[in-house]
Amino acid sequence: MGMKPNILWICTDQQRTDTLHCYGNSIVDTANIDRLAEMGVLFEQAYCQSPVCTPSRASFMTGRYSRTTRCRQNGQKIPDDEKLVSKLFAEQGYVCGLAGKLHLAPCHPDICKGVEERIDDGYHAFHWSHAVGGHAWALDDYLQWLEKKGATLKREPIPGVRQTFYGNDPENRQGTWCTDEAISFIRANRRHGNPWFFSVNYFDPHHPFDPPKELMEKYMALGEQIPLPNYIEGELDNKPRYQRIDSENAYNFNAMFRYREMSELEHRAARASQWAMVEHLDTQVGRLLDELEQSGELDNTIIIFMSDHGEMLGDHGIYWKGPYFYEELVRVPLMIAWPGKVAGGRRSKALVELVDLAPTLLEASSLPLYPGIQGRSLWSLLTGETELNKHRDSVYCEYYNAQPWHPELPPQCTMVFDGRYKLVRVHSAGEGELYDLLLDPKEHRNLYHYPYYGKEKLRLLELLTDRMAWTVDPLPERLAEW
Repeated sequence: MGMKPNILWICTDQQRTDTLHCYGNSIVDTANIDRLAEMGVLFEQAYCQSPVCTPSRASFMTGRYSRTTRCRQNGQKIPDDEKLVSKLFAEQGYVCGLAGKLHLAPCHPDICKGVEERIDDGYHAFHWSHAVGGHAWALDDYLQWLEKKGATLKREPIPGVRQTFYGNDPENRQGTWCTDEAISFIRANRRHGNPWFFSVNYFDPHHPFDPPKELMEKYMALGEQIPLPNYIEGELDNKPRYQRIDSENAYNFNAMFRYREMSELEHRAARASQWAMVEHLDTQVGRLLDELEQSGELDNTIIIFMSDHGEMLGDHGIYWKGPYFYEELVRVPLMIAWPGKVAGGRRSKALVELVDLAPTLLEASSLPLYPGIQGRSLWSLLTGETELNKHRDSVYCEYYNAQPWHPELPPQCTMVFDGRYKLVRVHSAGEGELYDLLLDPKEHRNLYHYPYYGKEKLRLLELLTDRMAWTVDPLPERLAEW
């Protein structure tokens, strides 16, 4: 195959697909991410394996489902025997680096005094910054960078808006710092001729909603052009109870996001803040692409752009994230490019899962497949050897009390989606959801208890049990016939 390809893996945090122009948002300015999409394949139906940070990240970084990794909840530590794809690349001679968030172990300041505990993850360069709001870690590299510049984290109120703030200017944001670190890493390894693997883990557009002032004002000026949340009064009445609880308070405790008490201005401001933060990230992606293009490395670099999960943003009367499987939360942006090797300008309607990324990178780089991986490589789809719009018959997602915000009713739920029908089973409460996304693409009408849909419900419950069965760990390997 010749030279080993470099890997640039860009992961945003809590980003919806509809924050990008290439996914249909005609307002937000994401020219550079659109440019990346044109370089490769954009996936229209990519799904995370958990709607919450740690289990999702553990899953796509190992190519294994969250139940398999045993890292099912925020606040858990990924077991030492799990093998990250970054480690697999390091074992094959790659120099690996990370800037930004990892979140594969507890990150609360009471437990994590400096930096989150790591397994042997393969990262030689580790520039860690878990989050940019609420807490400060002594060894947060981004905060140290700010201190060296004589800057601090900034958050100023926006008149008439309680939930959204003006944050740091672009030159002082975590996304800028992540990009600086990535470019320095790329240049250093170019000088030494090393094949490299770098994870750019931006924190934006995760809450708190605190974009740069200038970009926020740009989008707030649109006024009523900013859509209000996708919500119909009463739609939660026959849905799982914790959705109604979280509509009253985000995460079941944050009174700032009481849906019914928020004004139209506040709802629109939350959406504008996402767009503003994403436009800032778009500038950073442009810097990375320019660096690779100007150095001549673009044609030898596999680039992934994705997010770990979405954000409710008031849709269905809920903010942030939790035990829900709406499209806004589990369908994520995903594009993969390798100019010269993967034909660009294509869009795929195939059902894909984020567990598919690790085996894709290994196959594309001609590296051995780790036997514990459960994902299915997309490489043949990317190269045109198989159908562009066909990969999986269904996608699967899990939530096992992944956040501690519902102690009175710890949610244990799983989802399966076959491209038309989506079924959610709340195992902890005997409840469920069923949506026909062809007739009800906004997922307002829960059909779970409708007798007319009994046949589809039974079929999907069987499919769900089949998908759960295939989350059984393939390790340890079978060594003999008996």
